[in-house]
Amino acid sequence: MDTPAPLTIALVIATPGTGWGGMEKHTADLAKALSERGHEIHVLAHSAYSERFPQAVRFHPLPFQLGRRNLWLRHRLRQALRSIRPNIVHAQGNKAASLISAVRHHTGVTVGTLHGTKSSHKAFDKLDGVIGVSREITDSIAHPNARLIFNGLQPLDGSGHKQCRAPGIPVPDERPLLMAAGRLEPVKQFDRLIRAWAQTDCGGKLVILGNGSQRGRLQALIQELGAEDRILLPGHEPNILPWLQAATACIISSSREGFPYILVEALMASCPVLSTPVSGVKDFLPEQCIAATDSVEAIAKLINIHMAKAGALADSQGESFRRAREHLSLETMVSKTEAFYRDLLASTPARR
Repeated sequence: MDTPAPLTIALVIATPGTGWGGMEKHTADLAKALSERGHEIHVLAHSAYSERFPQAVRFHPLPFQLGRRNLWLRHRLRQALRSIRPNIVHAQGNKAASLISAVRHHTGVTVGTLHGTKSSHKAFDKLDGVIGVSREITDSIAHPNARLIFNGLQPLDGSGHKQCRAPGIPVPDERPLLMAAGRLEPVKQFDRLIRAWAQTDCGGKLVILGNGSQRGRLQALIQELGAEDRILLPGHEPNILPWLQAATACIISSSREGFPYILVEALMASCPVLSTPVSGVKDFLPEQCIAATDSVEAIAKLINIHMAKAGALADSQGESFRRAREHLSLETMVSKTEAFYRDLLASTPARR
């Protein structure tokens, strides 16, 4: 059988360059892996992200701090795509999908990835294909070419384990150790998590890793609750693996998520996960490990039940760890994305 020809792929991130989150990480991982498979990869993004991509990936800085209807931005995007002449243009998120829809007659086959729950998916309607990163998102897409592809990460090694190197921030000795990680922003609802932990009687420590605009407010809340000795905000930790390996459990307290990368990281490290009922978790966690709602009371109840039975919690998620290794690897994500590209190329007339 002939080896399929390499593709020219343009990945578009239309965020304004002020932060680096799950969608940007997803794009960087996808770009690097596709390049290593021999494809010619171009990334169109704000100049602030240029150093996030390897040299093999061709980076095109564009003024994505401008609005999606800005004519100068659309002109620059159209020019870049005409120069690249890609087989595939892959828009990451709503704004990128809207921009690509506006210039689609000057591109190859168009694909968009929907990373979060939105009230409207209109920006994706004119694209040739749509990827949803969770089952809930994919089921909400009324597009004839919608496909479910979970976010994936590079396995720790072939067996899912990796020698632990020391983190930048010391891991507390107290147990149980409940950890959370993410941007300190309102959507993560770390204020509710802090209030919930303060209501529990399980001892140990809660550690929330990350930085963000809510840091001062969260620190003040911890002091107000008199919980400085039980709750830590040590800042951003780039080496999260030792924390996941040491933690009794990892907890997600968000009001909404597309498909949480911390869920993938934790399960790949065989760290049990507790969560509010956000998109994506039902496919990988036992029902009893998902809170009934995202309220303070529901989160506190979830913590009290499972922190008292840490061994049983880990045992209950053995199948979750196995499923994560099978379905949430970077290799699986990239292979499924590449297959979707080729399916769309085979079924969609070329635009030249």
